[in-house]
Amino acid sequence: MTVTALDPTTALVVIDLQNGVAAIPGEPVPTADVVKNSVALAEGFRARNLPVVLVRVTFAEDGADMMPGRTEQARPARPRPEGWDRIIADLAGHPGDLLVTKRNWSAFYGTDLDLHLRRRGVTQIVLTGIATSIGVESTARAAHEHGYHVTVATDAVTDSSADAHANSVERIFPRLGETGTTAEILALLPSEAAV
Repeated sequence: MTVTALDPTTALVVIDLQNGVAAIPGEPVPTADVVKNSVALAEGFRARNLPVVLVRVTFAEDGADMMPGRTEQARPARPRPEGWDRIIADLAGHPGDLLVTKRNWSAFYGTDLDLHLRRRGVTQIVLTGIATSIGVESTARAAHEHGYHVTVATDAVTDSSADAHANSVERIFPRLGETGTTAEILALLPSEAAV
């Protein structure tokens, strides 16, 4: 399905495009394309004075603030390189952008994202980022539960698994909102900047 509309106050929410995550190869969309398309969307939103939210994930050095609970798949215990949690240079440095720091999969849980969006009158979000089936899907689910219209830019999200990506794009996102390409979303942005 193609995205049909963007609300007058739509925000772009970019998930985990930070140094450590953007260094991971993506499937089926190359990570470089996710970055390029996310940058194009951010530029389009900024040009129209629409909110751009850059979400990053980080944890204390000792891991004390990581999600608790037993899992069957071990969490990475590797030391993280310096700057792994910094937003990538292609997106960083715009003073009007909002930065949200999370310590779990969803950009809503335990953060002030909802507060930032509601204060700005946002009724719809466009999602991009990595990983499709983890941070992007978790945020899309939470946005839907919070009553936002949700759109996912399918050529601006990727995963470490093409199968996981396909499941999210083909089965989950259509139940939470709409999907479209970067070009389709840019074409729906208003022609003039919001006041």
